[in-house]
Amino acid sequence: MKDRIDYVRLTPEEQKRRRRRSVALALTLAAFCILLFAITLAKLGPGVLQRPL
Repeated sequence: MKDRIDYVRLTPEEQKRRRRRSVALALTLAAFCILLFAITLAKLGPGVLQRPL
């Protein structure tokens, strides 16, 4: 017996909404990563950038 795969067809309005939601999620994730980076630098202190390599 063959498995039949039904694909969902989205309307143009649904595609726009999905795109906006994806962009919003990506921006939120990027902002969260930047926030964690800033908190990490703040906890380590300013001397972390002036250490010898």
